[in-house]
Formats: sequence, structure tokens, C-alpha cells
Amino acid sequence: MSLVFFDIECASVYKTSAKICAFGYVVCDENFNILEKEDILINPKGSFHLTDSKGEKGLVLPYKYEDFKKHPDFRAVYPKIRKLLEDKSNIVAGHATYNDVNYLNLETRRFKLPSFSFEFSDTQLIYMTMTGGFARQYGLEYISKDLNVEFTPHRAADDAYATMRIAEAMCRNKGCGFAELESMLKITRGRIENYSIVKPRSTGYSEYTEERRAAKEERSRARRDFYVYLSRKKRRPEGRLKGRIFNFARCIEDDLSLSEPLLDRIYAAGGEYTQKLAQCNVYCAPEGDASTRTRTAQGKEGLEILTMEELEALLG
Repeated sequence: MSLVFFDIECASVYKTSAKICAFGYVVCDENFNILEKEDILINPKGSFHLTDSKGEKGLVLPYKYEDFKKHPDFRAVYPKIRKLLEDKSNIVAGHATYNDVNYLNLETRRFKLPSFSFEFSDTQLIYMTMTGGFARQYGLEYISKDLNVEFTPHRAADDAYATMRIAEAMCRNKGCGFAELESMLKITRGRIENYSIVKPRSTGYSEYTEERRAAKEERSRARRDFYVYLSRKKRRPEGRLKGRIFNFARCIEDDLSLSEPLLDRIYAAGGEYTQKLAQCNVYCAPEGDASTRTRTAQGKEGLEILTMEELEALLG
């Protein structure tokens, strides 16, 4: 069994097109001894529009753009790439592999070629599952630095090589081979077939996303209940808080056992509450809160900002 790690660079990427200009790959044995490494340059048959994942900063490829025009287009290299990726004796992997598989898929559609058909793993997902860091997508450079792997960005074969070394470092950390690592972490490989792609999955990531979904539903329910409770409140015509219009940080609103009694005391003293930050003149947040609403409130001139302790003192 051999391991194939690959990476793709594109001249441009849009929602329905990805014009591949480089396919880099590394083939190694189960002990991560390199058997083959190559950077296949491809004429993208289109102009270069290089951006980062946010579509902003331009990427720099380690080639002159006119060099790509001297190479054949995707149709000429398709058979070689397909043979490499569809070989049943190979385990195919990459970093954020779904993206690269999608680029292959878009190019086969563009040139009216048969769909690829192979399974693929993802070292990014494996790293996230191994570390439990599901809250963000980790870039190749970040993981390389964390695992002390040398990394030279944006030459496809070098990215593939770094991905291989990341896989090697994780296997060494767990004292197992690559397939065993997938099994240990309950990783299910992705698949492309008939132009349809299924992403790789891990039990840990699935549990994380389910917990986030449940927490989001609970927050939505709490906000609905808070709004209903607020809609029933009536301000007293007089009171020592008359003219004071309050707004809370989200975390206070969402804790109904805390927010509802606070509303009672505010309205009993003649104050009011608004769910719109722009309409309040008193804002309350726990000390150290760094939510978007609190940061916005801190930038508003003339807004009185209270900690929970200060609010309690004000309400007596």
C-alpha cells in the first residue's frame, strides 16, 4: 500500500469554475519514505485571478505566469492524475481535501471528462479531531508550525510534501500507521463519484457540530422567551430610573434566570429596556466580556457602561 498526498493550485476559483494550473503530489510508502514527488504544471486556459480563501489578498505562485501557457491543459494530464488517485492500492489524502477534489470535479465538468471515482482522507480534519480543536479551520502553515514540520507555501508539490510530513508527525505521535490513525480517531473518508462529493467525517467533529446546533437552538429559544417577557413589561410613570433605557450583553439576556429578575427591578424603578443597542443609554455586561455587542457599546460615546456588580448596586 502507498500513500498519495496531493495539492492543487488554481489560476482562478469561482463558485462554478476552478481553472487548475498546478497539481503537486508525493507518493510514499507506509513508513513515509518518498517514492515519487512531482509538480505538474497545467495551462489553465484562462487568466490568473489569485486570491486567498477570503477572496482578498493576492497569492504568489513560484512560477512565471507565462510558463503555464507552455504546458498542456487539464485534458492532457487528466489520465495520469486519474490513474494516480483511483489506484485501489493507494490511500489518497490532502489538506482541506474537499476543496481540491471539488477543483478536480469542476475541471472534469468544464472539459466534459468522466468523473473521478476515489476515496480521500483529510489531514486537516485528522489534526482537528486529534487535538479537539473544532472551533476553527487550521491552515497548513499553522499545523506545520505546531508539529514542527518544514513548510514552503504555494508550490503544489511542496504543499503536498508538508501534508505528508504532518501525517507522519501525527502517526508518530500516536505510534501507528496512517490507516490505523484514521480508525483510532473514527475518521470516515470522503468520496467522489459520478460528479458527486461526500466530505470526510469524524465522530468527534459530528458530536461537536451537534452540540453547537443544540446550543444555538437553546439560545434562540431563550431569546424568544426573553422578548416575550419583555413585551409584557410596563414602565412605571415615575421612579428613580425614569429616563434610563437599558440594554444587556447577549450572555445576560440568554440567561433567563438572571435577565428576567433584572427586568422586573428596572421596570419597578421606572426604567426601560430595549433590545437595540443604538436606543439605550445604559449598557451592562459582565467584566471581561468581549462579545461583538459589548465591543460596539464600548465604542459609543456618552454611553454609560456598567458591570454586573455596578448594575446590582444601581438597582439596590
